[in-house]
Parts: sequence; structure tokens; C-alpha cells
Amino acid sequence: MFVPNHYREPDVSWMVDLMRGNPLALMASNGTLGDGPIATHLPVITDPRWEGLPAADLSGMPLLGHMNRANPHWAALDTGSMILLTFTGPHAYVSPTVYGITPAAPTWNFTAVHVHGEVEKVESTEETLGVVQATVRAFEKEFGDSWDMSESIDYFRKIVPGVGAFRVRVTKAEGMFKLSQEQRPEVRERVVQSFAGRGCTRHAQTADLMDRLS
Repeated sequence: MFVPNHYREPDVSWMVDLMRGNPLALMASNGTLGDGPIATHLPVITDPRWEGLPAADLSGMPLLGHMNRANPHWAALDTGSMILLTFTGPHAYVSPTVYGITPAAPTWNFTAVHVHGEVEKVESTEETLGVVQATVRAFEKEFGDSWDMSESIDYFRKIVPGVGAFRVRVTKAEGMFKLSQEQRPEVRERVVQSFAGRGCTRHAQTADLMDRLS
């Protein structure tokens, strides 16, 4: 990903927060010969057993994901395959009417993290079940109501044979936080106020990130 210096993340925690807050990633990898690249949207979490601190480029961070085994993407993956995971965070269109200056040009403020890594396919049923359970725990804690899955484990065991789980060892990651950094402070503030007043969660989240950069 091409990231101009003034759009680079201020701290590695920004990339980690974006990934955890927007865990539906787009995984892209090489398809079978002649078919070109193949991509799948799927949930990805940090391996809860990992207790390390993230490197500046997230190298070494272990991730977990899963997809439907009937997906041709699963058959195209091999242990050792290199993949790209794209996480998209808050984003919003910026109209020149907000700037209050002329000349001006429209743009799109956005946040994204691209993660490169090596795949290890999980073949055992019990380990696959473990990935599914870890994913449920992570998402119930972050987005749900702490649902207790204990009474559904037997159901999980019935559907797990159709689940393709995998681990990813991150080799590098890049974050782009394009949030009007090139504008004068008073212009950036007008963009923030415009987003904050839209009554839209996506715009409000973009405004919050712009405020954090101030």
C-alpha cells in the first residue's frame, strides 16, 4: 500500500485498534493457475493466547480466521501461502463546500490497515472448534452481550466440519490514516465539525479520529 508520510499512523496502537474495531477483513491471495487473485471477506481476530507487544509493523503478531470449507478460496490456500488482509476503518467524503476556501478539491478521508502474513491451515476438528470459540468470545466481548455459548457447543460440533480455520503469522503491516493532515488547522476543524454534525456513526468515528490527531 502506498502511504505518504503525512498519512502514516501516529502509533502502532492505531493499527491494532482499527483491526479489532473492524474485524471483517478482506483476505486476498493467489488463486489457482490462470484464475488470478481470489478474495474473501471473513472475520479475523488476534490469537488470544498471544501475550506479546506489537512490533511497529505488527510482524510476529498471530491472527486467527475462518471461512466456509466449500469456498474455493479454501482449496486454493496451502500452509505457507502468503496472503493480504485488508481492514477498513472509518471513512467519509469531504466536500469542498466545507473548506471555506477557493480553489479547493474534493477528497475522501479514510483509514485502512494492510496486513501481510503466512497462513497455517488448521486441520484438526478440535483446533477448528477452538478458533470458532475464540472468535465468538472476542466478538461477544466487543460487539455483543456476552452471550454464553456453552449450551450451543454440541451445535458447533455439528457445523465445524464445514469450517476452514487458519492461523496467520504477520510478516508486516501498513496503516494509512488519511484525515486531512495536509490542511490548515482551521480547515481541518471545519471538516471535523461537518462530520460530527452528520448524525452518522461512520462520520462521527472519522471525526473522532481527526480530533485525536489534533
